[in-house]
Amino acid sequence: MDRLEVIRKTQNWLKEVVIGLNLCPFAALPFAQDTVRYVVLESQAAADILDSLKLEMQRLMDTPSILLETSLLVLPTAFPVFLDFNDFLYLANKVLEDEGWSGHLQVASFHPAYQFAGTTEEQVENYTNRAPFPILHLLREDSIETALEKVKDPDEIYKRNIKTMEDLGIDGIQRLWLKI
Repeated sequence: MDRLEVIRKTQNWLKEVVIGLNLCPFAALPFAQDTVRYVVLESQAAADILDSLKLEMQRLMDTPSILLETSLLVLPTAFPVFLDFNDFLYLANKVLEDEGWSGHLQVASFHPAYQFAGTTEEQVENYTNRAPFPILHLLREDSIETALEKVKDPDEIYKRNIKTMEDLGIDGIQRLWLKI
C-alpha cells in the first residue's frame, strides 16, 4: 500500500470512526481546520521510528498550534503484534521524558488489534482504540487541558465510548470499518 493510500485510510478512520462516532470530541476541529499532520513511516526498525518520533515532537514544539495542532505517525508495516507495539510505547514515552517534553506533549496509541488490560480480544470496548494501522498520536498538553475545561467529567468520554461500541455491536463495527 502506498503512502497516499495509508493517509487516505487514516483520514477515513478519523472521519468515520473517531469523529463520526464522537469518540474524541476534540478531533473534529483540527481535522476540519487541516491542522493534523500525517507522517507515514515505512521502517520497521524501532530506532528509525524513535528518530522520526523525536523529529515530529520537535516539529510540534516549534510550530504554533494554529498551523499544526497534532501529528499522527502512522506505522503501516511496523508492530503487527499489539503487545510489541504496546512495549514500544515505553520507549516513545521515554523520548518525551528525555527531551523534557513531558507536560508539553503526550503520546496516544492506536492499533488494529488494540486490547485494553483486563479485556479479551473480542470485547467491543477495544475498538475505541483500534485503527487501520499502528498509530502514535502526538498531542499538545495545553490543547488537551483547554478542551477538557469544556467537559464536566472527562471519565464520561471513555464510558460513553464504550457504550457507543456496545450499542453498535461487532456487526455494526464491522460495517463501519468497511467504509474505511
